[in-house]
Amino acid sequence: MQTQLFIGGEFVDAADGATIQTLDPHDGSVLAEVAEAKQEDVDRAVAAACKASHRWSRLAAADRGRLLLRLADAIEDDVQGLALLETRDTGHPLRDTVGLDVPRTAATFRYFGGMADKFQGTVVPVEQGFLDYVVPEALGVIGQIVPWNFPAMFVGWKLGPALAAGNCVVMKPSEVTPLSALRIAELAAEVGFPPGVINMVPGYGQNAGQRLVDHPDVAKISFTGSSSVGKQIAKGAAETLKQVHLELGGKGANIVFGDADLAAAVGGTAFGIFHNQGQACIAASRLIVHESVKDEFLERLVALAESIRLGDPKDLSTEMGPLTSALHRDRVTSFLETAGKDGGVVLTGGRVPQDASLAAGYYVEPTIVETRPDARAAQEEVFGPFMVVHTFKTDAEALEIANGTSYGLGGGLWTKDLSRAHKVARDLRAGMVWVNSYKRVNPGSPFGGIGASGYGREMGFEAMREYTVPKATWINIDANIPPFYPR
Repeated sequence: MQTQLFIGGEFVDAADGATIQTLDPHDGSVLAEVAEAKQEDVDRAVAAACKASHRWSRLAAADRGRLLLRLADAIEDDVQGLALLETRDTGHPLRDTVGLDVPRTAATFRYFGGMADKFQGTVVPVEQGFLDYVVPEALGVIGQIVPWNFPAMFVGWKLGPALAAGNCVVMKPSEVTPLSALRIAELAAEVGFPPGVINMVPGYGQNAGQRLVDHPDVAKISFTGSSSVGKQIAKGAAETLKQVHLELGGKGANIVFGDADLAAAVGGTAFGIFHNQGQACIAASRLIVHESVKDEFLERLVALAESIRLGDPKDLSTEMGPLTSALHRDRVTSFLETAGKDGGVVLTGGRVPQDASLAAGYYVEPTIVETRPDARAAQEEVFGPFMVVHTFKTDAEALEIANGTSYGLGGGLWTKDLSRAHKVARDLRAGMVWVNSYKRVNPGSPFGGIGASGYGREMGFEAMREYTVPKATWINIDANIPPFYPR
């Protein structure tokens, strides 16, 4: 595994030799000592990106696309190794990293590799005698800050469109899970990306991240993480008037109506909250179930939750691994005490498993708590395998509960009534809505939210717009312009 910074096409040590321990969340053992980027290292990376910027942006779009397609192939060729690295660093079960995370990463690079020469400009019908054309131009150097929950996937989501659009990137992987990002940088160098186009500087937010936000040569910051940190980034970026894209927290509402297919809804609900140990901004963390089916639905859901196999994430039979860090595990379990104080009733879970084989890891049982919509556990993002349950009588009440948080990222609903599905989807305050499914993503579909969930979009044509600026050019063909100051 690579453990150095990647700057200007080379793996290098941090300027002061500092390192960060990255741990295996299954047993707390040290996986690696990774170089820790600080201000001087970020400055080196930005300088390398600036040096490469002009040539990369002027490279034919089809040639940029070909390199992205080669990177997608390289990731697919290394699926087993990259998936195991992701599993060891994050605790995400190997069956998921092999079957979902790494293939999604390759698919994202392939999508934007194909889009590079298809993201077109426009011709504006202005007054006679003029040709006015508008072309999307790269912004320059982009600073990208990637979270720890799906590190490989987010590298693809952010690098893909930024590079396809002609930008160079300085990316700060999370200090908790930096290994897959460094491996992808290594693969990018192997397939021929020019030095300086991609730079990886793992480090702490208050050092490396803050320097990216402050650096005058960084044109835009793209950040995925908590709403509180997103607010700080937006304030800091204002000092240099750089653009900001924020993909922040969520508190996903998952509404089950009385006419829903209960078997499908139970399975989709469990996937929505327990996949990746609930460590997802779009997790289905609030179940809003109609009173007529509540008892049957919860009986089935609790039984399914209690059957989920916890274990070593490297074992292909494991269905839920550990949370990614001890600090985060302790935060998630603290919400059980909070829920109890708010009058919540624990239906299942909430404990650290008693199995001796899991004792050294950061495990939490799948947890379901029935509580009030205004309880803290129902309003704050837990970011773990922790679901709260509410009951409703009418469609209007379900929407009131669903829209009753500051977040607006994703939401879902389960019904056989097509008219209801369209009306509720329209009225849900969210950037993404799933009907009779949950937590579906695709490189072509825009991903992002509103309110405390941030602004801007990952993926699709919208992502290309995030990383470009429209430039209008007026050509006087045969316009007869009379003198404005006739003499």
